[in-house]
Amino acid sequence: MFILTFPVRELLKEDHFNAIADLMRSGASKKEVQAKADEIRLELNPHPAGQMEHNVPVFEHEKLQGIQHKYRETVLFFPSHGQTCHAYCSFCFRWPQFVGMDGYKFAMQEADKLVAYLKEHPEVTDVLITGGDPMVMKASILARYIEPLIEADLPNLQNIRIGTKSLSFWPYKYVTDRDAVETLDLFRRVNKSGLNLAFMAHFNHPAELKTEIVQKAIKNIRETGSIIRTQAPLLYRINDSADIWAELWKKQVGLGMVPYYMFVVRDTGAQHFYGLPLERTWNIYREAIQQTSGIHRTVRGPSMSAGPGKVEILGVGEVMGEKVFILNMLQGRNPDWVHRPFFAKYDPDAIWLDDLEPAFGRQSFFFEEEYSVDSTT
Repeated sequence: MFILTFPVRELLKEDHFNAIADLMRSGASKKEVQAKADEIRLELNPHPAGQMEHNVPVFEHEKLQGIQHKYRETVLFFPSHGQTCHAYCSFCFRWPQFVGMDGYKFAMQEADKLVAYLKEHPEVTDVLITGGDPMVMKASILARYIEPLIEADLPNLQNIRIGTKSLSFWPYKYVTDRDAVETLDLFRRVNKSGLNLAFMAHFNHPAELKTEIVQKAIKNIRETGSIIRTQAPLLYRINDSADIWAELWKKQVGLGMVPYYMFVVRDTGAQHFYGLPLERTWNIYREAIQQTSGIHRTVRGPSMSAGPGKVEILGVGEVMGEKVFILNMLQGRNPDWVHRPFFAKYDPDAIWLDDLEPAFGRQSFFFEEEYSVDSTT
C-alpha cells in the first residue's frame, strides 16, 4: 500500500532523476525545474493508446475535450469537477490529468454536450464517467452530470458506469459522509429509471478489502441495485503473485462483486518500474484462475489497452514449429476486429504490444494497416 500511494525514486528513470537532481543542486529557479519536469513528462508518453489524437470526437465542428469515443458502444466522459482523486496511485496512466500541463487534461463542464452527442450516436449504449475520480464530487455535483442522462430518456443508452478508486481510498463516501445517503439515493434513481449503474471499482490488493468500513460501503452500494465490477493492473512489487490475485477475486466474489479485468501496466509513466514480461503476466493469471471456481472466472485478461484495442494474452505455445504468443482482440476500434485471435513471435522480454512482432514471417498484424491509416486521418 505504501508503494501504491507514495512516490519512490525508482519511479523515475535514472537519467530523468539525475536531470532534476542536478538542477536542484545547482540552485536553478523554480521555473527552470518546472520546464525540465514538463520536458520529462512529454517523454513518458502522457496519452497512450491514441487518447488525445484518435479518441476525442468532433461534434458540430468542435473537438469535445471532455469526451473520448474509442469503442463503438462506449463513450468516456470526464466531468471537470471530478478530475482529482482521494489519493494518486503511483502507476496511474491518467497522470496528465493532475500535473497542470495545459492541453493535456480531459475535462468538460456541462453534460448538455454529452447528451447532444449521444443523441447523434445511437450506437452508444454505455457512458463511463471517469477521471480523475468522479466520486470526489459531492452528490449534488455528481447529480448535475447524471440526471441529464436520465432525463434525456435516450433509447440507446442502457448503462452508466462510474470508474472509481473511492471504495479503497474513501469508503466513508457511502457510509458516514454528510452526503452518503444522497449519493446512494442518486444511484437508486439511475437504476429505477431503467438504466443500469455499473460501479467500476479499482482494487489492487486484498488488503484493501479487509476493513469493516469498506465491506459496509460495498453492501450499501449493492443495495441500491448497482452492480460492482472490479479491475486492476498486474503490478510488479504490489500484486505480482498468483496467490494474491486468487485471494483478491475470492474476497470480491464473497462480498458480492464481479471480477472484470486484469490489465497489463500501460506504456506510460512508470511502466519501467511496474511492468512484467508478458509471459510471466500470463502465468500469474493462469495460476490464479486455477485456484478459483467458475463464478470467479468472469475476469478477463491479462489485457493490454493498446491503440488498436484491448489485446488479451491467451497464452504461449508452439505452432508450426515456432514458439508464439497467442493473442486475442477483446475490444477494437473496428468492431470487426473483436475476438479475432492472432499470433506474435515469442519474446521473453516483451512487456507490451509494441514489443511484439508478427509470427510466421508476416510483416504486420491483421489490424495494423487499417489502424495506421486511421491514425493519420
